[in-house]
Amino acid sequence: MNLLRFRILPFFGVLVVGVSMLLTPHAQAEVCEKTVRWNDDMPYSSRNTDGIITGFYVDVVQAALQRMGCSAVMVEMPWGRALAELEAGRLDMLPGALKTEPREAFAWFSRPLNKSPNVLFVAKSARDKFNFRKLGDIIDSDFQLGTQVNVSYGTQFDELSKNPAFNKHLSPVYARKNGWKMLQLGRIDGLIADEVTGLIELRQLNLNEEIVKSAVVVSEDVAMIALSKKTIDTQFVSRLNKNLDNMINDGTYARIREKHIPCKTSAQTLACK
Repeated sequence: MNLLRFRILPFFGVLVVGVSMLLTPHAQAEVCEKTVRWNDDMPYSSRNTDGIITGFYVDVVQAALQRMGCSAVMVEMPWGRALAELEAGRLDMLPGALKTEPREAFAWFSRPLNKSPNVLFVAKSARDKFNFRKLGDIIDSDFQLGTQVNVSYGTQFDELSKNPAFNKHLSPVYARKNGWKMLQLGRIDGLIADEVTGLIELRQLNLNEEIVKSAVVVSEDVAMIALSKKTIDTQFVSRLNKNLDNMINDGTYARIREKHIPCKTSAQTLACK
């Protein structure tokens, strides 16, 4: 009996010490993982033919986090849910967000990450009928505009949204690809989308002959990374911005952007030259 106790107790002691070491704050602090939202949204995020999640935002965020000794845990979710999860602290980072006053209540924002205009797409058959010069022109027409739920289209749209006469022309769309189908079927007359994303998706859906980009530019606001205030502190945001700055200065940013967005990048404007 004494021999049996001699064998078991040393093993148990080693096990307790090992578990204790794993649970120490120092050991936990060494693990730096951040949940990052992605969705099927080329060229910013998508799953390639090899099953790898990639895209401009994905690659930039992963590269910046790697420089900080952190890793990205990619979480697929639609935009509206991502905002709710960010506010609740169940999502750490949301790339491609525009900075708005309501969002500032629950999110920090990184340095500017990308500038690509939001433009109005319309059915080719309706382009000449409406021929708008600015978004507010739809107020005096029978135009129905599809808008994604919880998506910000910039300050011009936000100001117009305060006008009930403008809002009666809006039709909610829960997924942009559904919006293209609604536009094709004539259930709406137009849809706002990032210029590059819209052109890519229309080509993928074989709708680029039926739906075209209009002359109406809705916004040219810069996109940023939104970070949850419940899980991330200002020191982390400062470190992230420093590494994003370094990536712009050493050419890493341009290489990633031009890999996914087929145009030469201006380091000053973060847009196509």
